[in-house]
Amino acid sequence: MTKDNIIIIGGYGHVGKIVCTELSEMFPGKVFAAGRSLERATAFSQQSNGKIRPLQLNIHEPLDPSILKQAKMVIMCLDQDNTALVRTCLQHGVHYMDITANAAFLSQVEQCHQEARAYQATALLSVGLAPGLTNLLALQATQLMDQTDELNISLMLGLGDRHGQAAIEWTVDQIHTDLEVIEQGRPVTRRSFTDGIVADFGAGVGRHRAYRFPFSDQQTLPRTLDVPTVSTRLCFDSRLTTRLLAGLRTIGISGLLRKPTVREAVVRSFGKVHFGGNAVAVKVDAQGTLNGKETRVECRLRGHHQSDLTAKAAVFAALALYRSELPYGVFHMEQVFSWNRMRAWLGQQVDVDIQVNGQQV
Repeated sequence: MTKDNIIIIGGYGHVGKIVCTELSEMFPGKVFAAGRSLERATAFSQQSNGKIRPLQLNIHEPLDPSILKQAKMVIMCLDQDNTALVRTCLQHGVHYMDITANAAFLSQVEQCHQEARAYQATALLSVGLAPGLTNLLALQATQLMDQTDELNISLMLGLGDRHGQAAIEWTVDQIHTDLEVIEQGRPVTRRSFTDGIVADFGAGVGRHRAYRFPFSDQQTLPRTLDVPTVSTRLCFDSRLTTRLLAGLRTIGISGLLRKPTVREAVVRSFGKVHFGGNAVAVKVDAQGTLNGKETRVECRLRGHHQSDLTAKAAVFAALALYRSELPYGVFHMEQVFSWNRMRAWLGQQVDVDIQVNGQQV
């Protein structure tokens, strides 16, 4: 029996739709949009003229192994609480790819490395924008130095962009939370949306103050790139909105987001905001040494539409996984890909500039 199907769980969601559509152009009839609602999956399938097929699947229930009989790869677009589904995929020799950003969950999946190797399967994590493109830019920065002592990653999102419901809810939920980061090789707890630093995103975007945010890359990169201090921060293209959220955090009012009615109102308002643009920007500031001298590397990426960039990175990774180009085991993006390869794939969709001590490279 040929195993050549691609199952995308959350495939009719905001990012999942883009991934499904792109892959279905290359593999028509082999791509399944899966999720709890068969009605939504079917409606999406009909829009594709049959290139995408519907599949009903609830990640909160045990996965029926028969679904995997003809599957080569599963792409996960939804947050999970445990690794049961991941392990079922691996145990059936089905490759797995995850585009979510929950650090605690990704850490659990890492523990399946030997299991994946035993069943000749690959699990690919940290796929997307942040984590994902941020990881590869960080990798590029470290490769331009002999030793990297610190990585500070900043991400700017446009408030006028189209954001999926799940992404909005996740962002709102993280505004009032604590996060664990690695500083000088040791885990420390920091508060989200505090400790702002000014990031210069370059032409057309400029300087923005960004604040700590619990993206998973800052917990992964200390291990995968052997960097003792890593942080990731977030800001919006509306400086006023960024300052407002940071101010609410400072005076403690952000705790109201824990109340369901307040949370729902904020999520709803985020979904309706249209006074920003659709720009997205990443800045990686790296400090270390090169030839015995203190060195600073700056990597900047600018583009538009967060969801499109996330999906573009996901399709790049999915193609490598589908073609079985990757080793067996559990890996993050920066462990199996180079920035240059991703840069070529993104093409004109992004502007990138990289500097070492202020000199373009």
